[in-house]
Amino acid sequence: MRGRFLLYLALVAGAIPTLLPFVWLVRSAFMQDAQMFIAPPQWIPDPFQWSNFTEALTAQPFGRYFVNTVVIAVISVIGTVLTCSIAAFSFSRLRWRGRNVVFALLLSSVMLPYAVTLIPTFVMWQELGLLNTIAPLTVPSWFAGAGGGVFNVFLLRQFFLTIPFELDEAAYIEGASPFRVFWMIVMPLSKPAIVVVTVFTFIGTWNDFLGPLLYLTDEEKYTLSIGLASFQSIYITQWGYLMAASAAVIVPIIALFFFLQRYFIEGVTLTGIKN
Repeated sequence: MRGRFLLYLALVAGAIPTLLPFVWLVRSAFMQDAQMFIAPPQWIPDPFQWSNFTEALTAQPFGRYFVNTVVIAVISVIGTVLTCSIAAFSFSRLRWRGRNVVFALLLSSVMLPYAVTLIPTFVMWQELGLLNTIAPLTVPSWFAGAGGGVFNVFLLRQFFLTIPFELDEAAYIEGASPFRVFWMIVMPLSKPAIVVVTVFTFIGTWNDFLGPLLYLTDEEKYTLSIGLASFQSIYITQWGYLMAASAAVIVPIIALFFFLQRYFIEGVTLTGIKN
């Protein structure tokens, strides 16, 4: 009993520094700019500045930005889960010559900095005439090439290796094709790992700032991250609006995590048990 109490105490002590930035964000969202940076810090707003939310969300077309971000996130999540799981199935459940060599080459691409491929990738989309469209932000996910694509393939491969191969062999004896084994056996048994990939991809797409900043020029196509940046300029930052809008933007991420946290924790725990 005493050991468990000490364990919980240590967890709480570790959680406090982690939650501190979030608490600071929420309290600042209800404050005037002059209240945010006084010393010592004022943790409870007095008075509550409720107008920060209404004015911040109406100062920019956040409704349009929200729809744009959701569309990009949904397309990216579907593409990433589908293509990364197919690649992981090939590397883990199928036997073909050079499989391990190709997988090693794939993992080696993780060491390639994003900045190295940034300019060639931009020039490619420019030559294709697809700048100022969502194609550069969504198409790579359908080739397991979005940010973290290699990591997702690795994560799913490790999870697929924990599934007994006897299930595949029994299905092949019954005349099933590899795709049927993938879709009817492996995927239903891999929900925790798929949830992990879904959450990582959604958060990465939702928070992406550099991609939309590079490829989108039409304000009607901006995402939420670009909208938040509009509250900052060289001469002034509207801190109250920025904090309120930021608090509103992270609500879907928090809701998604709490809705899928059981599968998420299970996927992270089980992934990598078998090499």
